[in-house]
Amino acid sequence: MSKKAANDLQDLQYFGEYGGVNPSISDSSTYTFLSAKTMFDTFEGNTEGCYLYSRHSSPSNLYLGEALAALEGTETANVYASGMGAITSVILQLCNANEHIVSSRTVYGGTYAFMKNFLKKLHIKTSFLDITDLDAVAKSITPETKMIYCESVSNPLLEVADIAALSKIAKAHHIPLVVDNTFSPLSISPAKLGADIVVHSLTKFINGTSDAVAGVVCGTTDFCLSLKDVNSGAGMLLGSTLDSLRAASILKNMRTLHIRMKKHSENAQFLAEKFEADDLRIVYPGLPSHPGHLVMEDQMNPQYGFGGLLTMDVGSLKNANNLMERMQDRKLGYLAVSLGFYKTLFSAPGTSTSSEIPLEEQEEMGLGDGLIRFSIGLDDDIERTYELMKSCMQDLKLLHPNVEKV
Repeated sequence: MSKKAANDLQDLQYFGEYGGVNPSISDSSTYTFLSAKTMFDTFEGNTEGCYLYSRHSSPSNLYLGEALAALEGTETANVYASGMGAITSVILQLCNANEHIVSSRTVYGGTYAFMKNFLKKLHIKTSFLDITDLDAVAKSITPETKMIYCESVSNPLLEVADIAALSKIAKAHHIPLVVDNTFSPLSISPAKLGADIVVHSLTKFINGTSDAVAGVVCGTTDFCLSLKDVNSGAGMLLGSTLDSLRAASILKNMRTLHIRMKKHSENAQFLAEKFEADDLRIVYPGLPSHPGHLVMEDQMNPQYGFGGLLTMDVGSLKNANNLMERMQDRKLGYLAVSLGFYKTLFSAPGTSTSSEIPLEEQEEMGLGDGLIRFSIGLDDDIERTYELMKSCMQDLKLLHPNVEKV
């Protein structure tokens, strides 16, 4: 994130209705008008600063959207009831029947299932490929292609997309680059690197307390207004509205995001280096051994580190399950999906968040059944955490280079 974007986010201040330091929560589904003409103009999208109905917009959602636009350095942002609500709205707004998407092969399982299975009903095809192979990306674009889609740091393999290079390809073909930045808020600023649209699952790092589900689309004013159009807006017509109470809660949590991301990254970097030194199979963008390390270094905002996600391959699903259960018993975190919580969360993505991807495709992309995805928490004594995790591995005889598949 540029210094200007960081300052823009820091400088956002809203007075509550009665002078509170937090903006008042708009706990209304509909809004009154003093004249019928103003209602008509608002319905047609011609009136700024007026609210009609909360499925269209609300003050609480607007406050959160402005903060997220400042975070990503875009003109504006729309918030949604989930990350998938945001992602599907963008795709359906940009694509019509018989058109085409170029997408990274490693994306969130729900995104993959939507593109591969659901979009078939609408005769929209998706080419899934290695997003780090720029020649393959360029060659996959056809006259029917309407977007390039990727994740800044992919779920779950932590592949790093070269956003600036992908942006050049997209612009050469006059199509948008859509980037899911859920894994790397603050660490990477896709819009600054040339992305046209940035999406997030706010459920994860941005909210940070695992108590809300939400999403956002950050982009131009024109595109975000098109999503809210009462006649043809996918966001408006699909009804994926974020509740005002949740919007207010997420906005409060955003104020500590910069502190949290630094700590998540610091802890993940420490563990990744320690476990790699122990000859475990670790993938983390902050390690020189990571294939995308130099790309990440080139495009990241260094003050926020390489992110809070790392993976470890322990050879088999049985090993993975035994280790995760042992770590949960030792109170090192939770055997749970999702990420960005204050405690470490761990799961085997092949049988959970990426289970929508067929096994043969998982094997082709290198997603082994012994892979564990860790969302590293905010532990104050990370050296103690390392020693406890190491003892769990020693108990299960997993702490040696080439772990046997059992």
